Amino acid sequence: MAKAHKPSSGSSGHSKGAARSPSKSLKKKPFPPLPPAQRGGVELVDPLVQAQLKLYDEALSLFHQQKFAKAKQELEKVLEGPSKELADRARMHVKIAEQRMKPSHEQNPRTAEEHYQRGVAMMNIGRWDDARESLDKARKAAPKADHIHYALAALDCLTGEADSALANLKVAIQLRAENRYHARNDEDFAFLQEDPRFTELLYPEKDGLAS
Repeated sequence: MAKAHKPSSGSSGHSKGAARSPSKSLKKKPFPPLPPAQRGGVELVDPLVQAQLKLYDEALSLFHQQKFAKAKQELEKVLEGPSKELADRARMHVKIAEQRMKPSHEQNPRTAEEHYQRGVAMMNIGRWDDARESLDKARKAAPKADHIHYALAALDCLTGEADSALANLKVAIQLRAENRYHARNDEDFAFLQEDPRFTELLYPEKDGLAS
């Protein structure tokens, strides 16, 4: 009976195939889903992400208007949203906003460290003359503070003063040897990358090996 049942696949097998195709094919092969909407690599399907992105856009608008205090408040709200990527971007802008807010709170710096902090803040917004004035005051108040000499060297590079940059960096390294290693990976010193004096200063061991 089992053998007689097999050849009858023409009828029963056909009916099975017929029953399978309309129902299961529709279940297994629906229309392919649309790719999730994205902006800058951030998926926008989740309404919470959309709300987070809206906050981020508003915060950036304030940031570009240099309304840093308000921008910081809005960016901190973005940190609470579900998108890690948006939160990371907001966190970066919070740090920048905090740096750029410093000058307004430090109009009358008194200590070497306050002058230094103001000088760095001015560097961050491209106000080179104000940065140099503050850093020079910081150096006069604390002539053996290596980080102040290091900041002046970076400022010299940003303003194209190679000789002064090398002199300040040399002092910073003499005061604290670790500054040699920091300068090797510091983008602020890209201006000196092709200067052989910079290489000699940062890689003295090469001269030793060469000799």
